[in-house]
This record gives sequence, C-alpha cells and structure tokens, in this order.
Amino acid sequence: MIGRLKGVLVSKQPPWLMLDVNGVGYELEAPMSTVFDLPELGREVTLCVHYAVKEDTVALYGFLREAERSLFRTVQKVSGIGARIALAILSGASTDEFARLVQTGDVAALTRIPGIGKKTAERIIVELRDRVDGIAGAVPGLGANGAVPADPVAEASVALQQLGYKPAEVARLVKDASAPGDDAEAIIRKALRAALR
Repeated sequence: MIGRLKGVLVSKQPPWLMLDVNGVGYELEAPMSTVFDLPELGREVTLCVHYAVKEDTVALYGFLREAERSLFRTVQKVSGIGARIALAILSGASTDEFARLVQTGDVAALTRIPGIGKKTAERIIVELRDRVDGIAGAVPGLGANGAVPADPVAEASVALQQLGYKPAEVARLVKDASAPGDDAEAIIRKALRAALR
C-alpha cells in the first residue's frame, strides 16, 4: 500500500496532478485545498496518499496535510459518500470549516457541496458529529486527452465541472469570481467560497 510519495511535481490540472518519483510518474487526484497550496511545477513536494482499490480500478488520492487525508477517509464511512463527494467536501471547505458545519448542524451549507443532498447532509451530521474533533485539530495532471485549457477561466471551469458542479452553475460562479489578472487557482478559490454562501 502507498501511504506517502515524495517527488517532483511535473503537472497539475485540477483535480489531477502528476508526481515524478525517481522516474516513475504517479497520477493522483487531489482536492482543491491541496492544489491551491502546491509549489510551482518542477519543485519537490511530499504528499500523504490514500490508495484505493476497487473491482476494476486502482486510484491514488494526494493530500498535503494528514488532516485532509483523515477527513477524506472518515467521510467515506458515511453511507452514500464515495471518493468523488469526499474530494468535493475537501475542495469546498477546510477541515476546520467542515468540522464547524457538522458540529453546528448546518445542513444548508453542507447541501451547497456538489453531490450532497439534504438527507446525506443530515446523515453526515449524525454520523460524524463525534468524530470530526480529532480531524479538525490534527492538478494540472494529464487530462484524458492531454489538453490543457488555454486560459485561467477555462481551466477554472473545467476544474469546477470535474468537482461535480453543473455547467450552468459553473458559468455563473466563474463569471462572478473572475477578475482581470486572476489565475485559475484564484478563480476556483473565489468560486468555491461563493458556492458555500
């Protein structure tokens, strides 16, 4: 099992990133919270890794902080939540913010995260209220066709759609969030903040 990788960041196309570890390229999926804090391409980085094996696939998920990996694993213990929604949770809220939403029972804020409806939000609150304390205290990779969006707005739009937001919602969020000179990460960060309001 792979628990940690240390290597050179060779590409990031949210939510995918690729790490070169001694000549082997590891493709990982990462939440926006990790993507935002990654160094520039060509720099060395160490990631906490969650290694997932399913019937027909093997997937690697990368996190800069152990608290994020712990939350990623914990939320998947809730019925109806898989890796995709767990990544959306980490992309839409910090571990501390998520813990606060669960502890205060803020169903409305949780349902703004793609893939979480009212019943799932209520189930998260009931099942995780006693578990989130410990967690809270504690890219461009290669796309399917290798294409990289030509501009920050396009890159942000692709990333938000991969997180589960509908195209119409992405268009609205990106339009409201983008300002002249913003890079894709700044647009995504502002869009995710706006989506949680």
